[in-house]
Amino acid sequence: MNKPRTSVFGSVYFVLMAVFLYLPIMILIIFSFNDSMVLAFPLKGFTFEWYRQLGNAHELLISARNSVWVGVLSSLVAVVIGAIAAIALTKRHMPARNVFLSLASVPLVMPSIVLGVAMLVFFRRVLGMELNMWLIAAAHVLISIPSTILIVMARLADFSYNLEEAAMDLGANYWLTLIKVTIPISLPALVAAFLTAFTTSFDEYAMTTLITGTDTTLPVYLYSLLRFPRRLPVAVAMGSIIMVISAILVVLAEWLRRLGTNRIPKED
Repeated sequence: MNKPRTSVFGSVYFVLMAVFLYLPIMILIIFSFNDSMVLAFPLKGFTFEWYRQLGNAHELLISARNSVWVGVLSSLVAVVIGAIAAIALTKRHMPARNVFLSLASVPLVMPSIVLGVAMLVFFRRVLGMELNMWLIAAAHVLISIPSTILIVMARLADFSYNLEEAAMDLGANYWLTLIKVTIPISLPALVAAFLTAFTTSFDEYAMTTLITGTDTTLPVYLYSLLRFPRRLPVAVAMGSIIMVISAILVVLAEWLRRLGTNRIPKED
């Protein structure tokens, strides 16, 4: 059997792409251990001081707590709505299926700054509401729904609906079949969708900064720290932690997505 030949151009392209994507992240992590307030080479020394100061940065920790709260809440809501929509979209008899899918995918391709302006006008001018964390969570649901729909749909694409029919033949109604058969088989996809939505919400800045009230999320607060050079190393340390955690969540979501694909029974 002939082994596929590796393209030199493809290998060089992959290496350059990896360097372009990950070199800035690695530099930021290196600077988080630099024993200097100046983010420049050469490094002055190695220290954990900036990570230690994170424990005393109360406003920074509060903004991180807000981001986690918003991320968990918006991701749960987005997964519920996205899963229901994905189950409906995988049914062949659903009317206007392609139109609904196209409309649901609009937030995925629309710039976040445009969505932020639209949300600001809707919340303030139309509804007359004061900006708060609940509205930020609602806005994050909007941008998370498209990805959850696509992830769950990808898992249900090869799902054997004979399993549902068999469960109904044994006396289960549609909702019991959904709870006992469809959801357990799709659970890895649901967890992957939740992790993806949480990462999207936790890292969102452009839209959030337009609808932030007195309380703020971590990305917005970190950006505000850029005006204070003496506090910048602490922001870099927190940014390094966020990048590592985000990378872990993305890898975990991809692993769960592949796990869900391998476990889905296919139709004969």
